[in-house]
Amino acid sequence: MRASLIQIAVDEGEPVNSRRARVSSLVREVAARERPDLVVLPELWTTGAFAYEAFAAEAEPLEGPTCEAMAKAASDAGVWLHAGSIPERDPAGPLYNTSLVFSPTGEPAAAYRKIHRFGFDKGEAVLMGAGSELVTVRTPGATLGLATCYDLRFPELFRGLVDAGAEMFVVPAGWPARRREHWTLLARARAVEDQVYVLACGTGGTHAGVDQAGHSVVVDPWGEVLAEAGDGEEVLTVDLDPARVAATREQFPALKDRVLGSPAPRR
Repeated sequence: MRASLIQIAVDEGEPVNSRRARVSSLVREVAARERPDLVVLPELWTTGAFAYEAFAAEAEPLEGPTCEAMAKAASDAGVWLHAGSIPERDPAGPLYNTSLVFSPTGEPAAAYRKIHRFGFDKGEAVLMGAGSELVTVRTPGATLGLATCYDLRFPELFRGLVDAGAEMFVVPAGWPARRREHWTLLARARAVEDQVYVLACGTGGTHAGVDQAGHSVVVDPWGEVLAEAGDGEEVLTVDLDPARVAATREQFPALKDRVLGSPAPRR
């Protein structure tokens, strides 16, 4: 299974419509050049993860312009596309930070509303509602577990995804540069403790004055970093072996020794 992570640089001077068109083209170009099975985009790349004042103005329904553009890009490219996340406007409720996944035919495969909202009683934490459901996506190559940015700090979410069958965690983010070391550390920790691949796709550039960490990273089930980006716009393409997840869990069966929160009796 081959995955391409597109680390987008968000330029505050670039109109959302222009970025949407540019990213659609990038998905097609990367698919044609790299031949991936899965393409991953970052969190809130249409607005910028820290551009709080733009959330309400740029929020859109799930069937809105970003969904339409990404569905077409997935279909044109013939790939599974994790299209990062958008500010979703639910007609019956608040805004949500919602990740979208599309099949190679352009059909919606999943939508995940971010559960842990960042901001400590301001920003996203007060402007957006919290999701409540764990979401996995079964693809021919592997079962993906979906999480977003700040979720990475909450290991119980990822254990829930493992219990639901996840073999790879896909984590789009808009992570700040000042905490970049946490980003890499937590991605590796989630991979090691859950014995999965972690595909963590961030942004470059600056969001509302907040420098972005970049450094998208792919980690294997032993915690080894297979590829890591720099600060700017970049594409990471990595070949993954989903069978290595089962092999790792068989070779070092730590998950079988779970006691607290274990879905099965301890052996």
